[in-house]
Amino acid sequence: MRCSYSVCVPAPSRLRADACPGVVATHDAADGALARIRLPGGALTGAQAHVLAGCADDLGDGAIHLTSRANLQLRAVHDTGELIGRLADAGLLPAPTHERVRNILGSPLSGLDGLADIRPLVGALDEAVCARPELARLPGRFLFALDDGRGDVAGEGPDVCWQALGPATGALLLDGADTGLRVPARNVVAALAEAAAAFERVRGSAWRVREIDDAPLIAAVRHLAEPTEPTEPTKPKGLPRTGPPPVGPFCGDAGVVAAPLLGELGAAVLRRLAGLVERLVVTPWRTLVLPGVRPGALSGTGLVTDPADPSPGISACAGRPGCARSLADVRADARETMTALPAGVHAHFAGCERRCGRPRGAHLDVLAEDAGYRVEGTWVPADELADALKGRQ
Repeated sequence: MRCSYSVCVPAPSRLRADACPGVVATHDAADGALARIRLPGGALTGAQAHVLAGCADDLGDGAIHLTSRANLQLRAVHDTGELIGRLADAGLLPAPTHERVRNILGSPLSGLDGLADIRPLVGALDEAVCARPELARLPGRFLFALDDGRGDVAGEGPDVCWQALGPATGALLLDGADTGLRVPARNVVAALAEAAAAFERVRGSAWRVREIDDAPLIAAVRHLAEPTEPTEPTKPKGLPRTGPPPVGPFCGDAGVVAAPLLGELGAAVLRRLAGLVERLVVTPWRTLVLPGVRPGALSGTGLVTDPADPSPGISACAGRPGCARSLADVRADARETMTALPAGVHAHFAGCERRCGRPRGAHLDVLAEDAGYRVEGTWVPADELADALKGRQ
């Protein structure tokens, strides 16, 4: 249970093993093997993007799927051995023993705007995690984050996070809450690795920091930090929280944030992007940061760059036929519904009560049932979904 800065909540009883998929250990879905590829900081080079496009075409369903942790998934994979080899050669599988625990968020616009450039820290943290054998035992849901000060990824509730307060120092957060510890930039990597190691030592059957007393984690990091009084994000002097960058141009002409419909990127589109940029960033909001690219260069790709378009606010799980648990083809229903929605509607379509892939931010819950959906608990037929969502905006 977590006790230091919140009401103690008992850890849930685990009825099943942690089965987060990776590349070496895939998930058997109804449409075949699902492989999840970790991208620390969401970073992907143009060359790596080209390799992934080939893997999607040759070994999967022809699409690359963005996740809510800035990772990528390939579905219907029919040759995992070939996939492992290609990804390893591209530098996307540097530590097979640690592949499921390389969950590291980084502020997607870092280096282009913000208080600190966290990109070098992401790479250093990835190396540090992979160098410690005990950290391979972390649950696949454990989440690291490095926030450049704007408060975007810090708001995603990471288990351990450093949020910059300036170029040289930042706050240590556990489960998104300020611990009061101020960690110099030079100690960030060591501090987050030590906190993760302490969690692994004391977690028992817990998967997330929120399920335990975090005092041992704070004690493990204290020698690398300076103590202060914790702040709260909701207070005037609290740490900032900004949320995702909107689609469209950012920082003048520095680049564009683009959204694939429902986070699904065709292999041909990814190849085109690989020819436009040396490096792109996948965000935890299922968008892409494309430095140096203007919206006009994306004509014909289907990527959304208009802030008035409602589609970036709509997400969906895999649904039928890819998931045997789903009660509907939720992605088809979501695509049909979003065309009739105004901008500003945020909704997640789920095929079953697990609600896989749901975003952390505020959104309308659209849950499939036989012959219809429950929108925030109220049943509506599928052909009335648009009106129901507009009525609850």
